[in-house]
Amino acid sequence: MMKTIHVVAAILFDPSGCIYSTQRGYGEWKDWWEFPGGKIEPDESPEEALHREIREELNCDIDIKELLTTVEYDYPSFHLSMRCYLCTLASGLPQLMEHEDAKWLHRKEWDSVKWLPADEEIIVLLQRR
Repeated sequence: MMKTIHVVAAILFDPSGCIYSTQRGYGEWKDWWEFPGGKIEPDESPEEALHREIREELNCDIDIKELLTTVEYDYPSFHLSMRCYLCTLASGLPQLMEHEDAKWLHRKEWDSVKWLPADEEIIVLLQRR
C-alpha cells in the first residue's frame, strides 16, 4: 500500500482576483509551480500547519477564509491528500524563503505556468467558480 502524505496548501488571492503561485527550486519536481504550503505535523491542526508553513516559506501571515477542496492524488511513490484553503494576506508581503520564484497570476495567466499535477486540479476547480 502506498504511503499517504497529508499536506495543506494556501490558495492565496488578492482583491483583483490574482492567485499566488510558487516555483519549486529542488527535487524531482524542480521548476514546476505549486500553491505554497506543506506537511501537517502530528500535533497540528491543518489550519495551524498552514499558518506555520506560510510563515516558514513566505515570511508573512495569512487569513484563512474557507476550505476549498481536498485533492487526493496518486504520485508514483506516494498518495497525496492536500487540503486547499482560500486565503488572503493578513500582514507582510510574501518573501521567498524556500522557493526559486513566485508570481501573482491574473485569471487569464493561470495556465501560463507548469503546475504540479495535484495543483492542476485546483486550477480547474477555480476556473469553474
